[in-house]
Amino acid sequence: MIEKSWWENAVFYELYVDKFSGNFQELSKKIDYFQKLGINCLHILPPFPSPMVDDGYDISDYLNIREDLGTLEDFKKFIEDAHKNGIKIMIDLVLNHVSEKHPWFINARSSKNSTYRNYFIWSDTGEELKDATNVFFHLKPNNWIKNEQTNDFYFTTFYAEQPDLNWDEPKILKEVTNAMDYWIELGIDAFRLDAAPHLVKKEGSNSVSLPETHIILKKLRFHLEIKNRKNIALLAEVNDTPEKTLEYFGQGDECHLVYHFPLTSKILLAAKNDTPHIIDELRISMTNVPKGCQWVTFLRNHDALIMPSLTLDEKKGMLEYGDPTSAYHFRINHGMSVRLATFFEKNPEKIKDAYRMLFSMPGSPVIYYGEEIGMKNDTTIDEQKDTRRYVRGVFNWTEATNQTNNTDSLFSFISNELKAKNRKI
Repeated sequence: MIEKSWWENAVFYELYVDKFSGNFQELSKKIDYFQKLGINCLHILPPFPSPMVDDGYDISDYLNIREDLGTLEDFKKFIEDAHKNGIKIMIDLVLNHVSEKHPWFINARSSKNSTYRNYFIWSDTGEELKDATNVFFHLKPNNWIKNEQTNDFYFTTFYAEQPDLNWDEPKILKEVTNAMDYWIELGIDAFRLDAAPHLVKKEGSNSVSLPETHIILKKLRFHLEIKNRKNIALLAEVNDTPEKTLEYFGQGDECHLVYHFPLTSKILLAAKNDTPHIIDELRISMTNVPKGCQWVTFLRNHDALIMPSLTLDEKKGMLEYGDPTSAYHFRINHGMSVRLATFFEKNPEKIKDAYRMLFSMPGSPVIYYGEEIGMKNDTTIDEQKDTRRYVRGVFNWTEATNQTNNTDSLFSFISNELKAKNRKI
């Protein structure tokens, strides 16, 4: 019998350290909680230094930890504690952009002669790449942002404060692989590759999932192979059709793991309409992955629910059901930022239906922090610009304690379902 890699049997738990426990020292004290739930890999959302314009995805230093979360030694000790208890650690590797406060960009924007100038994408007119996707079109009119210091424009796919890296510059690959090596030496087991399809920009295209992007991912994978780091996993964040998403495995030479976004919206639609059979077609297609690779499945995460795989009518019905007052709409009706307990507020039992379907499917599942205890959207904030913050509230430890001691709770249900799934593997 061929032994599987650890990620093929992984159960992930995704969290913000500050929202979940405050800092890494306190997170070390919560390891028994993860074990009770049935988790064997933690996805730590970006813990790096950051101005926090995009809740940590605007990184100002790839090689350090935010002061409010503790020190590098705290982080290293936490990793050691997790490993002692059979729990792997995954962190984000944000490849598409950095913060405008990153030293590379501060230097690059100061002069056209900067040695870091080619780390980013520039234009004298802001007229190029007109077909490129502007992900946050509700926040900025186009992808080009004026740089007053050199009287020109820099390119951004997301927030204006997140200048895109120029992957046509070979030094970027070297910087990224150096960062990977650094964190691997500290004990990291996996990297989530944020916004993977957006890395390469090309005139006359939407600059999404270009062939050159796959070449970059193959180079990152090859870097791990030549360093004999075959126990380190790469997870691609790709929100596209199943066919397009499948390409990010390559021939088993790109990413070990890829999110299955289409499954998420299909399961929620099935739970809403009591039509579990609609996921059967996806079940069959999900077995077609290269050897040693695995889908990563989930119901909710830190981002909005976009639902590109649904028809317009299905999407409209989901928005009306899960966000009837449009309080949590994201990008002008393109999606909604809702936790499961908010989406299924009128019928909480459907949360269990959704999880039953999730755990019945192939793939390694993710539990987003707070979903296991039925946390709802954080309504204490008033966020008009980026509604995703409604699903990023502070973890409710009082409720968690109550539920871990209650055999009839949602926590206990999910824990039991996870144990049953693991027994079948």
